[in-house]
Amino acid sequence: MSTNRFGVRTLAVLAVAGIAVLGTPTIASAHVSAQPAEFTQGGRATFAFRVPNERDNAGTTKIEVTLPQDTPLTSVRTKPLAGWKAEAVKAKLDKPVTIAGKEVTEAFKTITWTAEPGVKIGINEYQEFFVALGTLPEGKDKLELPTKQTYENGEVVDWSQATGADGKEPEHPAPALKLAPKKATEDDHGGHGTTQAADSHADTHEASAAGSDKTARYLGGAGLAVGALGLGFGVGAILRSRRKA
Repeated sequence: MSTNRFGVRTLAVLAVAGIAVLGTPTIASAHVSAQPAEFTQGGRATFAFRVPNERDNAGTTKIEVTLPQDTPLTSVRTKPLAGWKAEAVKAKLDKPVTIAGKEVTEAFKTITWTAEPGVKIGINEYQEFFVALGTLPEGKDKLELPTKQTYENGEVVDWSQATGADGKEPEHPAPALKLAPKKATEDDHGGHGTTQAADSHADTHEASAAGSDKTARYLGGAGLAVGALGLGFGVGAILRSRRKA
């Protein structure tokens, strides 16, 4: 009698564990990051700042990105997001620079998203803030974008630390874009040379994220069915063995 009861309990525990593993959704990155993060030097980049809320007692209400001034960006566009106000600020450069054969004396300095009253990134949530940047610098393999995350209780987390020479990720890494050298077959704007191509890249990213979410749900449902079926077979086998005994 006790052996049969132990067998039933064991099968039940295994079924629940399997359902829990297969049905658990993917958790967003634990720090502010750029998604996707690989583009071509001299081209444009359309991506999202992915911002997870890391506090269990406050929501995120403001995001401020600092743009590089040594390799300035002359084009910044933000994608509208309900409940958030975006503002891109320009400033004069300390020294004029030449970009694509033109002298540039001012460039974008910051991008800020501020939540409207009653809006925030809540506990166990994350938000994506899409932007289109150009022209990306040439001769540079990485573009770091220090970001400050402000919570509704006034706390500010500064994601601005650079990755060390050893490749080890710091405690508060700055979001960064990896810049690949422009290939000879690419046009003067690089791998993402047109706004249409950049927007297409963003749409593909969003569609991919949606597809991944659906796949996770399907797998979760399949895991539930398999677990329930396995439990039923196990209980049936135990009951048949008891009857024979």
